[in-house]
Amino acid sequence: MKRTSRDIRTANRYEVLRQIIAESPTSRQKLAAATGLSLATVATLVGELLELRMITEVGFEDSAGGRPRGLIAVNTAGGALVGVDVAETYVHAELFDLALNVLARADEELRPGESGPEQVAGHVAAAVGSVVARAGIDAARVLGVGVSVPGQIDRDRGVAEYAANWDWHDVPLLDLLAERVAHPLYLDNPLRACTVAELWFGAARGRGDAVVVNLGTGVGAGLALGGGLHRGVSDSAGEWGHTTLVLDGRLCHCGNHGCVETYVGAPGIMRNLGELDPDSALLHPGDQTATVDALAAAVTADDPVALSVLRDTARYLGAGIADLINLLNPEVVVLSSWVASRLGAPLLGEVRAAVARHALRRPLAATEIVLSPIPTDPVSLGAATFALEGTLRSAGGRRDGAGRTATALRAT
Repeated sequence: MKRTSRDIRTANRYEVLRQIIAESPTSRQKLAAATGLSLATVATLVGELLELRMITEVGFEDSAGGRPRGLIAVNTAGGALVGVDVAETYVHAELFDLALNVLARADEELRPGESGPEQVAGHVAAAVGSVVARAGIDAARVLGVGVSVPGQIDRDRGVAEYAANWDWHDVPLLDLLAERVAHPLYLDNPLRACTVAELWFGAARGRGDAVVVNLGTGVGAGLALGGGLHRGVSDSAGEWGHTTLVLDGRLCHCGNHGCVETYVGAPGIMRNLGELDPDSALLHPGDQTATVDALAAAVTADDPVALSVLRDTARYLGAGIADLINLLNPEVVVLSSWVASRLGAPLLGEVRAAVARHALRRPLAATEIVLSPIPTDPVSLGAATFALEGTLRSAGGRRDGAGRTATALRAT
């Protein structure tokens, strides 16, 4: 896809703001060094961000001689962003200031049978309304809402093309949300959201090549290659959860057999437990969260059934991650999302051991495998950055005379 001069300018503005958020306060000279842009270009972009009230001047750097350098920082009061994590069993929303500090949280439960597009859109709208009210801010201060939805998303059309676990096909989700949410909306999926969050604030920050393994009800691998998010030619990169791990294995929602997701996603872990001990007190049929929480507690207590399930799950997960390491040779593999968070260090240790049995020695030696260090929900955080990016693009459109409205830009 050919990039226009406006696309490049928007990307540069976004990168400058990202660096200011990461290193605030900072100077124009440091921004030029960090971004590789010329000092003149950085000065122009900083001027635009000052005009948009996204950043502010905060004084001068101490100088041992010569002209002191002016310092700039994020204007945390310049607006707010909402990031929404839509998963198969819940909707979680967080409201952030412009420095991406969490100001409020809100949750909606998705019960069995509530996965229809209209129902999901209603829960998203309720969560957005709740989180804005809890933050106690004027709704007009919300610059945008980023929404992460499982499956394959066409961002340009605002369509959820395919979500295997819900059997969604070509759902016009952006239109459904726009009927219920008054703020500008930006759609993507959790693979991208987790990866961007790790690039900004987590284990992938400063790394050239990283893989972020999203472990929830669904499973996927967000890719950061060459220091940036890799989307693929049809925006479909990262569907690692639907690669074949076991020939003629378990039936997957996607229609294939033996997919990675069927062995290491939350339902797969429940099946691992049920096959080992059908009468286990750890198994909560129909409740993934309760089962994984019970399993995590039992692992800590050295319960032999729980330990066996953890090892079996890690064995499958390790084989799949070894494939990613052999194929992509990343600097870091990050285990992210709620299943990885709950199973924590015990899962990490077993996965590292399993990967070592399957990966080639040379690429493995260059790869670190870690848990996500992000203290908040990485999907909501990443979704908020999509809203921030969209806001900058919208502002750029007005500045460049494009005259496009926020409504027209929702799916950008």
